[in-house]
Amino acid sequence: MPKGIPPDWHSVTPRLVVDDPHGMVEFLKNVFGAGGEYAGERPSVVRIGDSHVMVSGREARPATAAFLYVYVEDVDATYERALQCGASSVEAPADLPYGDRRAMVADRFGNTWQIAMWSAGR
Repeated sequence: MPKGIPPDWHSVTPRLVVDDPHGMVEFLKNVFGAGGEYAGERPSVVRIGDSHVMVSGREARPATAAFLYVYVEDVDATYERALQCGASSVEAPADLPYGDRRAMVADRFGNTWQIAMWSAGR
């Protein structure tokens, strides 16, 4: 582990800056099963799989759209949960030639999520 990185964190950590950070945390929990809670006046830290994601409001900086690629166990189920939580479909789930099964959604916060699972081994 390089010096200066907290234990159990990676060198790169996404930080989502959105208009509704509480809503974003709830979206991440409902769609991706993220662990963690909304933190109020400081950045919230949630965990999706083995990765931390920070979520904050736009009080100190403008909201910024992100494009994230997230590996999950079940693309189809995650895609459906995202739609049920208000995301819109960009790409329906499909098997891709490089081994991933992937879908893409846009959330109501301005972010795009590619939801994938490595399927070459199944």
